[in-house]
Amino acid sequence: MNDQSSFNPFSLSGKRILVTGATSGLGLEIAQSCAKMGAELIITGRDTERLAGSLDALRTISDLPHTAFQADLTDSAQRAALVASLDQQMHGLVHSAGISRLCPVRMMSEAHLREVQSINVDSPMLLTQALLKRNLIAADGSILFIASIAAHIGVAGVGAYSGTKAALLAIARCLAVEVAKRGIRVNCLSPSLVQTPLFDAAMLAAGSDSMEAQRANHPLGFGTPADVANAAIFMLSGASRWITGTTLVMDGGLTIN
Repeated sequence: MNDQSSFNPFSLSGKRILVTGATSGLGLEIAQSCAKMGAELIITGRDTERLAGSLDALRTISDLPHTAFQADLTDSAQRAALVASLDQQMHGLVHSAGISRLCPVRMMSEAHLREVQSINVDSPMLLTQALLKRNLIAADGSILFIASIAAHIGVAGVGAYSGTKAALLAIARCLAVEVAKRGIRVNCLSPSLVQTPLFDAAMLAAGSDSMEAQRANHPLGFGTPADVANAAIFMLSGASRWITGTTLVMDGGLTIN
């Protein structure tokens, strides 16, 4: 009889994964979950103190040589320094760094538009380009962009943010075609409302009535960071070997309600 106890297509053992925006929220949860699945992590973030805390957390999970690199990825010199620090290929790349700014289109400034675009689109695409140019993505690698349900539905006040997330979906499809010959997969996750500290603060400010109205629109309730991290594990693991150029919508049933 074959021993099936070790069969795990979702294992990340032996893989090196770079996660941006790993100092809080989804990025932190994804990094920790990947470490629990056996991956070696390279994490980045802008806040030195929080980045150190994230690295400490990873080192309590496993004794693999996890590393952290402080960088503002909107700065070309700091992006280049990050890439230059990498001396081995990545098997996974997760673009989790991003911002959301509330602003109706009629009040949107050029500075607002440029800031959101620079962080949410330009930085991940230019980092990906630099890694590919140096052949730092392994032949069986997986590139994953954290998009948003806002790329699929209309939400008042987040026009710039929604536009950047929709751009990621389109760019990822094109990139998937370009790198398929190298065996590299490119996909996106589009989560709806996820209960992170930032979300909790926003809902508290909006009031209990607003929170309950939002919850009613999600038949399965709000998501948790672990829900998104589990989907990321799938997309980074060999279990998704035959999936590329697609987007997984994770919305608790919002778009079918």
